[in-house]
This record gives sequence, C-alpha cells and structure tokens, in this order.
Amino acid sequence: MSPLFPALNRGPAERPALTFGGRSLTYARLAAASGAVAERIRTAGRVAVWATPVLETAVATVGALTAGAAAVPLNPKSGERELGHILADSAPDAVLTAPGAELPAALAGLPRIDVDVRATGPVLPDDADDEAPALIVYTSGTTGPPKGAVIPRRAIAATLDALADAWQWTGDDVLVHALPLFHVHGLVLGVLGPLRRGGSVRHLGRFSPEGVARELGAGATMLFGVPTMYHRVAEAFPADQELVKALAGARLLVSGSAALPVHDHERIASATGRRVIERYGMTETLMNTSVRADGEARPGTVGVPLPGVRLRLVEDDGTPIAAYDGETVGEIQVRGPNLFTGYLNRPDATAAAFTADGWFRTGDMAVRDPDGYVRIVGRKATDLIKSGGYKIGAGEIENALLEHPGVREAAVTGEPDADLGERIVAWIVPADPQAPPGLEELAGHVARRLAPHKRPRVVHHLDALPRNDMGKIMKRALGGHA
Repeated sequence: MSPLFPALNRGPAERPALTFGGRSLTYARLAAASGAVAERIRTAGRVAVWATPVLETAVATVGALTAGAAAVPLNPKSGERELGHILADSAPDAVLTAPGAELPAALAGLPRIDVDVRATGPVLPDDADDEAPALIVYTSGTTGPPKGAVIPRRAIAATLDALADAWQWTGDDVLVHALPLFHVHGLVLGVLGPLRRGGSVRHLGRFSPEGVARELGAGATMLFGVPTMYHRVAEAFPADQELVKALAGARLLVSGSAALPVHDHERIASATGRRVIERYGMTETLMNTSVRADGEARPGTVGVPLPGVRLRLVEDDGTPIAAYDGETVGEIQVRGPNLFTGYLNRPDATAAAFTADGWFRTGDMAVRDPDGYVRIVGRKATDLIKSGGYKIGAGEIENALLEHPGVREAAVTGEPDADLGERIVAWIVPADPQAPPGLEELAGHVARRLAPHKRPRVVHHLDALPRNDMGKIMKRALGGHA
C-alpha cells in the first residue's frame, strides 16, 4: 500500500499543481481542498464525479482517491439513457460537482456534494490497498450499453510510473492539455500523471492552437493531445509562427487515442523540428506501449511495450506469432500490472475478455517489427469507430437510430476524415421512402440520447441493407472502415 500522490504530503507546497484557465491551486491548497472532499466521503464506496473541464473535477477525483473511494467520472454530454444506465450500474453514494453546475434530472436522486477549492480538510494517509478500485470508467462496446471498467490503484500507479520511465517525466515538467476529464487519457494521464510526479498541469478548458501556443510559450514542457488536435495545429502552420516556435520549444509532444496520420506527423516535424510520439492504450489496460523519449519517433507506430507490460500477437486461433517481421498481422494481447480487474457487474464480459492463461484480448490488430515497435492496423471487430479521439461503438448508435420513427433499418460505419480521424456514417432504410429523415434530424436525435460526439456526420438512404443468409448486415458491402 503506497500513496498515489506522495507530493501532496511531502512535495513542494507552494509549487503550482493545477491550473484551469485563470484559477490555480498549489500543492498545499490541493492537499487541503482534496482533504476536505475526502473527509466528507470517507465512508462512501463509490462517488460519481460530474467531469466538466474545471478545477473542481480534479480536486474531486483526488479527494475520492485519497479517501479510498472509487470515482465514477460522468461525461456531462451523456444522453439521458446512457447516464441512467451508468448510474444504475455503478450505484454511487453521491455526486461531486462544481458549485453552481446544473445537473440533469437523472442525478436528482443522488446526494450532491459541491466541491469547495478553498476548503481545508485533514491530510488523509492515502493508503488504500493497491487492488482497491480507484476508478470505474465506462467504455462503449460494439453492442449494448457501456460497460464499467474497474481500474485499481495498482494499475494507475504502474502506468504512470512506466510512462515516467519512457518519457523521462519528472516533477519539473509542466503539462498542457485540453482533453475531456471523463476518460483515462485526460484524467489519468493528463491530471493524475503530473500530480504523481509532483509536477504541474495546465488545462486549457477548450482546445485551441492559440491556447497551446500561449501555455507552451509560457513555460509548459509537454503537450498531450489527440490526432484531431494535432491536425488543427498542423493546419495553423505556417501562418502562426508563435505556434511553431512554441511547439519547437516543447520537451515532449504526445498523441494518443487514435492513430496520428503520417501527413500530420511530417507537417509538424517539418515546421518545428520536433516529432510527435505516439502511445497505445485503452480503458481496460491504461497504457501498453509508447515511443520512448530517448527512442526513435517512427510515424505510424506506437512504440514498444512499457516497463512491466508483456505484449504478444496471436493468430485467429489464439496461437502466438513466434517471430515478428513487421508484416504478419495478429491480435494484440497483453498482461501486466496496468490491467483493470474486470467489468462491473459483468462477470460474463470479464471472462470473455481474458484468455484461459490470463492474457487480455484487446481486439486490436497489429504488426510488430523485429526491434519491437508495434503498428496498429485496425480492429478485430468491425464496429469500433475512432472519431475525434473517442472510441465509439456502432451498436449503440444503431440502437438509437432505430428508435427514430422515420427509421426502419440502420447500420453505422466509419470512414476516414482528415480532421476527426474517422467520421460516423449512418446507412438508413427510411420508414417512408418519400420522406426520409435528414442528417440534421438524425444527428440531433442521436446526440440527445447518447452524446454529441456520437452523432452521424453523413447519412445515406438505401432501399435495403445488405444481409447474409443469417440476416446479419454485411457492413463491408456498405463501405467505410467496416
């Protein structure tokens, strides 16, 4: 049992820990404010966190972890059905939120705890068992409602310490990012990562190339982003020389959550002289591989396995690929202290996710070079879409579309998009061919039920969906990445 945030007790008390916009907390103030949260919830088993990109979300999460409670980050843009499922499944004892935040009706029955960043509470020992649940993060599957991945404290510590080794990450680093705080990229890597090191994080609130330039130009050393962000940065060249100068001065530029197109890699490297490095992870495993800070930033690859992570590629029958040649494709399976413990209330899904000998089946297909570098080539399944840094399951969007009275049949695929990575494409058989529902109507329908980033960007109307003899939709006949 070891603390997740040793700097809260013995770190540089007056060093800035968190900055969100114009609001900041030093380590001393963060210890006091998170201690006040921990004192209020010390008997709770799970607490929901209304995860808007504000200072209070970070304080709430640190307070929950300090108290030994499991935090359930909630996406503020979740639709009523999705939010209702998450709350029913996780059964939190309370919801932590910023004062004045308007919460949806689905949260009305939960005790509300407003986080006061000026409050002072006792500094608790932060000594929960390493296997104790730290976070329950809901991840979209290809079918059905989201599943809650139970992430133990051990996994957070292991991933962050492995990244510190790979990226030479220290307490002197200042990280800037603008990622959402309801998934592991923005919350675990982007907030808990700097705090574990005793460093600082500056969150932009909302991404903009101007904000990145301002913070990197003012002393930030690292930038975390998703391909959509780096694409927009590259698009701003060469007109914005302040942005070029700021990126050129950064110690580390990291992209994740989806593959960064080689074209954007090269544009950024050409303009700044700095290469973006990529890493590979998922909710259930946190981080598995990364290009090292002292290694070769090879565009199109996600580097080598992190310290402590075992990775193998297997054939369709589960046989491990014996020799890596950079061409043979296999499914990635991993083992290590970075893994989750299972899906909440879903022993069937948990069992299906692991092999008999304990390897986690990622569902991602890759090739591996002889020197260990890994290149992701796609999903084993055809129903996961990566758009704007999000992993989105087609099944739940199809289900939402089928609830629209103007939709008889629906299928969802992804297709390449220069900005988003992939855009969501809906293939619709309308109930009335003379009056088919349009893109705007269907996009709004999905956004209200699920979340705005899950809305279709393109709609095709068909007379019928192609199906095989078993009645299954043949998505490869539709186009897109399926």
